[in-house]
Amino acid sequence: MEARDAELKKELDATLHARRDLGDEYESALVDSFLEKVEQRLDGAVERRVRRQLAEQQMAVARDARSPRTDGDNWGERFGFGIVSLVLAIPLSAIAAVNAHLPGLLIAWTGIVGVNALHAARRMPRFGSRGDGEKSDWEG
Repeated sequence: MEARDAELKKELDATLHARRDLGDEYESALVDSFLEKVEQRLDGAVERRVRRQLAEQQMAVARDARSPRTDGDNWGERFGFGIVSLVLAIPLSAIAAVNAHLPGLLIAWTGIVGVNALHAARRMPRFGSRGDGEKSDWEG
């Protein structure tokens, strides 16, 4: 970036020198010319940055496509989720029972069961899914 800054500084010095030589009537044209050069330089930098980011994204997608896929049907993950649910159920049950008695306890356990049911349902294949691996328009 230092070389570009030096080049831009030379352009600015040349523009200022030309303004002194040509006078005030050419000031607007000289400023416009200099700003156009700055804009071209910025456009080039942005374009290079966008191309680099696109290339990085394509590389990441390519790496992801080559990596082995796990469908998340990992026994350890399910077991860990169950353990965490039970551990968190203890203080939630105590708080609910102390503050809202039996109705609070029932609501707390309904929530715990609901979270675990949703987690389990996420692992099951959906009804109406295609066997050929294609996704419908709704599945993204």
